[in-house]
Amino acid sequence: ATAKYETMAQGGNFSWQGVFAYVSKLPSLKLHEAYTMAKDDGKENNDYKQDGISNKEAAGQLRKKFIEELEKGVGKSLLVDQITRRCKLHLPKVIVIGDVHGCIDELQKLLRKCDYYPGDQVLFLGDLVVKGPDSPSVIQLAREIGAIGVRGNHDHEVIRWHQAIQAGVSPPKVPSEHLRIAQSLSPEDIKWMYDLPWYIVSEDLSALFVHAGFVSGIQLEKQNPRLMVNMRSILPDGTVTSKFFNSWPWARLWDGPSTVLFGHDAARGLQQYEHAIGLDTGCVYGGRLTACILPEKRLVSVTAKKEYCKYRRKQYD
Repeated sequence: ATAKYETMAQGGNFSWQGVFAYVSKLPSLKLHEAYTMAKDDGKENNDYKQDGISNKEAAGQLRKKFIEELEKGVGKSLLVDQITRRCKLHLPKVIVIGDVHGCIDELQKLLRKCDYYPGDQVLFLGDLVVKGPDSPSVIQLAREIGAIGVRGNHDHEVIRWHQAIQAGVSPPKVPSEHLRIAQSLSPEDIKWMYDLPWYIVSEDLSALFVHAGFVSGIQLEKQNPRLMVNMRSILPDGTVTSKFFNSWPWARLWDGPSTVLFGHDAARGLQQYEHAIGLDTGCVYGGRLTACILPEKRLVSVTAKKEYCKYRRKQYD
């Protein structure tokens, strides 16, 4: 029987994630049947590809893993209830992800590196779209895995353009990228974006989530939404600005007690303060895509495949 399954697992277009997807859809489906269905699904994403590992080596690793799973079920059918029991042993975690900006390949790679598992909660810190190669796929993936998130300035612009379209506003002759994205999203995906709030509070994690930042000393419900999606610096005289002033990051003033996790500020990269963590590490500019896994606050990141656009924002002292 093992030889039979080893032969089956030699197929080149194999998705291990696809196997578990089919098992979850069909409760009475045996694992080898799920494998056959996943293999025949015709997908070309080849989830087993990894950096530094050839397809042949990766396929060999998958064959070994597949056989081990089958051997665990010797003498009985390997049904979905066994996989369910294993899922219950997995301690759910919260995966907080910085600005994705349409970088779908890096997002998928980051989720794998974070060991994303069904039941984990993914939370995006805004700006899922614009500048990168495939914004619609990022939104679709976020929705399909049950992710939540906060609204970023670019997300908000896409929503505004969609509202304009619905109101009958004539689009410009040369449409902006925000408009093109608004026109390309499915009704389900645009609804997911409409539902993005300005910020999220988690009392259990003692954490706050926002795209750009908060002004210390002001109650959350009285924070300015425009600042929450645009601010980068607070000057010594109290001026709040979207400009990058190297010596005056807003997060230096945040005194807790809850920890704020935020994005938006690619120029500063990873920021770590006593009560604030900035996760925009400039993936779309050729940097990295970064996640913070809660509750342990473990940082995980992947390198961008390429520089998708130039960073042009002015910097001040």
